[in-house]
Amino acid sequence: MKLYIALFCLISTCISCVQHTPQREYIFTEKESSEKKISMASQIAELKADGFQIFDYVDEKTGDTVIMQQYFMAFLKSGPHRDQSEEEATLLQEAHMAHLERMYEEGYADISGPFGDDGDLRGITVYNVPTLKMADSLANLDPMMKSGRLVVEIKPWWAGKGYPLR
Repeated sequence: MKLYIALFCLISTCISCVQHTPQREYIFTEKESSEKKISMASQIAELKADGFQIFDYVDEKTGDTVIMQQYFMAFLKSGPHRDQSEEEATLLQEAHMAHLERMYEEGYADISGPFGDDGDLRGITVYNVPTLKMADSLANLDPMMKSGRLVVEIKPWWAGKGYPLR
C-alpha cells in the first residue's frame, strides 16, 4: 500500500511539473468564416485599389491567408556634403527626426532607425506606399537629403502585411 501511495505521489508530482503549452484553436461558425473571408477579400481589394503590389497565399500550418505586400526600404547613406558646423548638423538632425516622425504619423513609413556603427550606411526607413516614385519623393523631402548630408537608395521589399517585429 505504501508503494502505491509513493508511486501515486511521484506521478502526481511529475505531471504537475510538466508545462502545458496550449495549441491555438480556431473554431469558426459558417457565418464567422464567411465574414473573415469577406474581410480578407475587402482588405485585398482595398490594397489593390490604392495601387499597392500584393499577392496572397495560404499558410499550410495555420490555414490562414497571408497577404504579402511590396514596401520600399530606403537606405540612408552618407552624402557628399557633410561639412556642416556642429550647430548646423544638430539642427539638421532635429529636422530629420521631425520628418521621420511625420512620415510615421501620417502612415507613410512603418519603421526607421540608424545603424549602430559609423559607416557610410547610416540608417533605414521602410515606406508603406504604393510606388517607388512616391517613396523616393517622400524620402527626398527629408532636410538631411536636401542638404546633401545624406543620400538615399530605395529598394522594393516584400513582407507579410501586419506581421510584427520580434
